[in-house]
Amino acid sequence: MHVDHLLRLDRLDLSLVWGDEALLGQEIAGITATDLEDPARFLQPGEIVLSGLVWWSHDGAAAKADRFVSALRQAGAVALLAGEETLGHVPRELTDACRRHRVPLLAVPPHTSFRAITEAVYLRQWGELNRHPSDHHALPENVRLDLDRAFERGATTGELLDRAFAHLGAPACHLLTASGRTVARTGDAAELPAQEAVGALADARGTLRVEAQDTDFDAWYLHLPEKGQVPPRVLQEIAELLGRHRRREDRNRSGRGSSAARLMEAIGALHVDTDRLQRALASCGLADRSSYLVLTATLEPNGDAGADGVAALTEALEHLQPAAFAVALGDGEEATAVLAHDDGAGDDTIERLREVSQLIRSCRPESAWHVGVSNPVPASALNTALTQARYALAGARTATPPSPRVAPIGDLGNLAMLLAGVPASVRDVYRETVLGPLAKAGRGSGAMLLETLEVFLAHDCSWTRTAETLHVHINTVHYRVERIETLTGRDLSRLDDRVDLRAALLSR
Repeated sequence: MHVDHLLRLDRLDLSLVWGDEALLGQEIAGITATDLEDPARFLQPGEIVLSGLVWWSHDGAAAKADRFVSALRQAGAVALLAGEETLGHVPRELTDACRRHRVPLLAVPPHTSFRAITEAVYLRQWGELNRHPSDHHALPENVRLDLDRAFERGATTGELLDRAFAHLGAPACHLLTASGRTVARTGDAAELPAQEAVGALADARGTLRVEAQDTDFDAWYLHLPEKGQVPPRVLQEIAELLGRHRRREDRNRSGRGSSAARLMEAIGALHVDTDRLQRALASCGLADRSSYLVLTATLEPNGDAGADGVAALTEALEHLQPAAFAVALGDGEEATAVLAHDDGAGDDTIERLREVSQLIRSCRPESAWHVGVSNPVPASALNTALTQARYALAGARTATPPSPRVAPIGDLGNLAMLLAGVPASVRDVYRETVLGPLAKAGRGSGAMLLETLEVFLAHDCSWTRTAETLHVHINTVHYRVERIETLTGRDLSRLDDRVDLRAALLSR
């Protein structure tokens, strides 16, 4: 892989700041991320260097830039990739230093992670290595035959992982999902908490993605804490075997997906068919449970779900094992799950989901993941629970200020959350009906009256505190409130009318 190959990868969105054709044609041997002012002792020849420019400061900028780039040149680095997130741009002094020492300089936009660049480099290198002509496999023949036999008889993921690494002295290896969940690990591998695993995955030098039909949320990664223990081609062949295993698991899971879809149809029906519901629960392995939770989830900014939304919710619930659940796309286009619920476990489930939501978000930082959770219900009330979950989800998505990403229906305890579940078209009509006369009072006057109304209600209809907040005379507040009452036909001394106006303000 050459330096200019990175510029051709659209998903990285890198831009060339400085570098000529000859320099951009240099071979990349590796990659190192550093923010040391003098990183020379940690670099190897042929590496590209990622830097967030945390070391940068305007004091002595030219000298610092020269010292940093000079160290890269002496160590044999083939390019510098400078992140724009810290400073918002690549400093001119750094560009001048790179031109002087003839080190190509590429800019990394804030939305491109260093992990994505590192992964792109190592995946390309492993792929090229694997395509080199070879008369034999990297794995010994007896190991390949043993793994093939184990695969054909349906060995578990953990068994395949152990067998694959046994002939190498059983080095510690974890098979992780993108959200840090451990799918399997070799016998000597220590347990790796999910949060630590997400951090470990950021170092692609000890990590290889298992290629399969996956998403940002459920991709598999082979991670070896001790780097360099396994030759790259051996690791690639093991990853290919696990990819075959993953694709077979996904095919088996597709049947369960059909059962889950039928369950969501059953609980979403206007009239509950008890027999149909029980059959659907049984086909998902969820029959005869004392109670259930229903969850609905969306991925923002688009607010839809699709395959990615279902994968995100499934991955989140996998972290809650041994919980039993079924996930499918609901008729409202949100990911929907039915989760078997143990009596007394409700609060614990919510807290665990809130912890997991941070892991799910790390898989796609630019997206916001919202989840609504119902109260525990018996099977006969699953349709009611679905409505609860949808209302809680609507509140989580639209409440101001934003509510937690995982919102139980119990959070629907105030007027703002209640209105969040009302269709936007209904809120618009209500707002226009109640507050429309104020807007028609004139551009400047209407905005002034709306502000006065909002402050007056926020201060429990206190004339004095409203006047102090708006920095006007108390008589001015009296005049404006009288004008509001005249235009809206409401009496702000009456509770019902105050609630009407408050609801209209919250519907904006």
